[in-house]
Amino acid sequence: MEQAASRPVLLSLPNCLTYARIAAVPALVACFFFIEGENARWLAFAIFVSAGITDFLDGYLARAWQQQSSLGAMLDPIADKLLVGAALLMLVADQTISGWSIWAAIIILCREILVSGLREFLAELDVSVPVTQLAKIKTTAQIIALGFLIAGPAGDNYFPWVTTTGLSLLWISALITLFTGYDYLKASLDHVIDD
Repeated sequence: MEQAASRPVLLSLPNCLTYARIAAVPALVACFFFIEGENARWLAFAIFVSAGITDFLDGYLARAWQQQSSLGAMLDPIADKLLVGAALLMLVADQTISGWSIWAAIIILCREILVSGLREFLAELDVSVPVTQLAKIKTTAQIIALGFLIAGPAGDNYFPWVTTTGLSLLWISALITLFTGYDYLKASLDHVIDD
């Protein structure tokens, strides 16, 4: 009986959209490794934008259809971090993100790792830090920035400001990332000091 109950959760549309976002990660990386030229950029851009849309849709549909689950709550931030992390690494590797802008990528990656650890620590203490509106803006800003940067040189052929816009948005995302990471750090430090 328990197996039958868990099957709909595993195969609910919101969770399937999250699985698709996780599957988009190796597909995105493959575009940078195995395809040459503008076609690689546009295919990677299409994959990334599609994955970004699933990030919005999975949460929206889970709430609208009352299909929220522990599995979805666990996998959704993991899928986000995998997608953002892989995109940042590929963009640094191909030098779309270079020079001082690598620091923005480092800030974003470090915050994601820090928050994952702090979430795990706080979960053990039964402490929940709700997702703030600023955290949602941070995720949206990261997705938009990375979309511009993935289009990068291919987009610059049509609009010469695409990469520059992406880099500017990346820095804005990094600054917002610092603020949102502080919420988790403060909640954790309050509990560490109390102990």
